Amino acid sequence: MSGTDITINGTDGSFSGYLATPAGGSGPGIVVLQEIFGVNKVMRDICDDLAAQGFVALCPDLFWRIEPGIQITDQTQAEWDRAFELFGLFDVDKGMEDVQAAITHLRGVDGVTGKVGTVGYCLGGKLAYLSATRTDADAAVGYYGVNIAADLEEADAITKPLMLHIAEKDEFVDHAAQAEMHKVMDDHRQITLHDYVGMDHAFARVGGAHFDKANAELANSRTADFFQSTLK
Repeated sequence: MSGTDITINGTDGSFSGYLATPAGGSGPGIVVLQEIFGVNKVMRDICDDLAAQGFVALCPDLFWRIEPGIQITDQTQAEWDRAFELFGLFDVDKGMEDVQAAITHLRGVDGVTGKVGTVGYCLGGKLAYLSATRTDADAAVGYYGVNIAADLEEADAITKPLMLHIAEKDEFVDHAAQAEMHKVMDDHRQITLHDYVGMDHAFARVGGAHFDKANAELANSRTADFFQSTLK
């Protein structure tokens, strides 16, 4: 397994991404969609882990239009303040153009065999949902995506498999929003929702304040099984 920084050509310019390749050199592709902290160690570690599972994983820098190369952590208040500032400045529609550019780029990478999916966390969880409605991704997984309820009218456009992990006590997604998601998605044949009782936002972020090992492992095992069945 190896990882390297690469350049992706988008509709409005080029931007960077972190690419992790399996030891065997080939596999299906997964675009990893960042949290509000940029393409930091947490995201790179996720790519490396996916590569260890046999996938070619690419995490694009979706904040490049604001400031290229953001790599901050969740460990200081100053970094949290900057992360929320970036979140407020982020243009979701332009970001989705970049997600499609990353998917297209990954399909053309040597060693990518077959299908390409997406997986996202926090902000990236919403983008993973939108990748199921606005891109040609073959499958998508979102972890505790924020503001998904605001775009539920797009769910009818979903024709490929989507899995969403929902934190029951998510400080950024209230129970009303979660109820709306279930109302719209529970009967959709392409969508699977998993609720994690008692869990707060980012329960799967290693080193985070709300990290829960058991629930993180459960969610990650579901994601692994999902991608094994939909991409390979």
